[in-house]
Amino acid sequence: MQNKMTRRRFVGVVGGCAAAAALVLGLAACGAAPSATQGSGSAEASDAAETVVFTDSAGRDVEVPAHVDKVVPSGHTATQVLITIAPEKLAGLSQELTEEQRVYLGDRVSADLPVLGAAFGAKGDLNKEAVAATGAQLIVDTGEYKEGMKEDLDALQEQLGIPVVFIETKLDEWPAAYRMLGELLGVKDRGEKLAAYCDTAYSEVSQVMDKIPEDQRVRVLYCLGADGTNVIASGSFQANVVDMLANNVAVVDSPSGKGNGNESSLEQIAAWNPDAILFGPDSIYETVSSDPAWQTLPAVQAGAVYKVPTEPYCWLNYPPTINQVLGMQWLARVLYPAQFEGKDGAYDVARSYYKTFYGYDLSQAEYDQLTGASVR
Repeated sequence: MQNKMTRRRFVGVVGGCAAAAALVLGLAACGAAPSATQGSGSAEASDAAETVVFTDSAGRDVEVPAHVDKVVPSGHTATQVLITIAPEKLAGLSQELTEEQRVYLGDRVSADLPVLGAAFGAKGDLNKEAVAATGAQLIVDTGEYKEGMKEDLDALQEQLGIPVVFIETKLDEWPAAYRMLGELLGVKDRGEKLAAYCDTAYSEVSQVMDKIPEDQRVRVLYCLGADGTNVIASGSFQANVVDMLANNVAVVDSPSGKGNGNESSLEQIAAWNPDAILFGPDSIYETVSSDPAWQTLPAVQAGAVYKVPTEPYCWLNYPPTINQVLGMQWLARVLYPAQFEGKDGAYDVARSYYKTFYGYDLSQAEYDQLTGASVR
């Protein structure tokens, strides 16, 4: 089968025909499913009442178990989302959790879960035999819809013999995404709680931004890499939050969708002359204020330099998933503090997010460590 690869590279997963046969999980015995009800996330019971037809965000009608007890993520973005809504149903992870991540995720994620790899992306290391061993009933993929996605998802489903569904997770569509997931996974109450949080957060920030004309928004540059000269370019999926809240000065011909952004140079950064600079994971936030080359930039001279928190996942991107809802609230308060007078501060929204999504009580000291105490 020849698949379109414009969305992302689909890599053949490891394993043989015996493993594929083991993954068929009896779906054929459930009988033919009826036509799906129109609309994203709709589900209709089959004749045998053992499966339902679920219409995913790619417009695919997928026959899925009526009761899902074991689910695996297609990759890293879906892992993060499933941890927030149904960690008890996770049958595997896309990659090992770090010690730092487990501090915040605690007992929500079993330490015994196998690492399965990711189906898509540059690495493409999903292990078919390992997926089979989990007894998973469903694979969930999340992210941005792109051309060629349907073919990729259908190919993965055919190879694994397990239903694969896609849930689109744009910054303004998280409420719908969580409601779809709540229905799909049989955790509607949890899905609604997370949906309501996302709806409130997005509405609050959007209302603030509606009052700030485009030409009055802060000119921001988001820098990455060991020397700080990679940038998250305007228009990329990685730049969702920055583009929503600021004038992203990193305008390039071909914005990269990768987590390491586009390569640039200090000379180009000086030409962009941002009002504020964000430094991402493993970058030079700690040393930039003492670096003579960076000290020539007005933003550095003014102290408008901020550390993007990275635990348990980067708040702004890498990957761009539910963490962006927190990053959106945090960065809005960093850039426009006067607009949030009388509202919850940056620490308050971070504490609420960690409690709601991870069940973790974030202390002020932990918050200061995460952010470099750049803003409270």
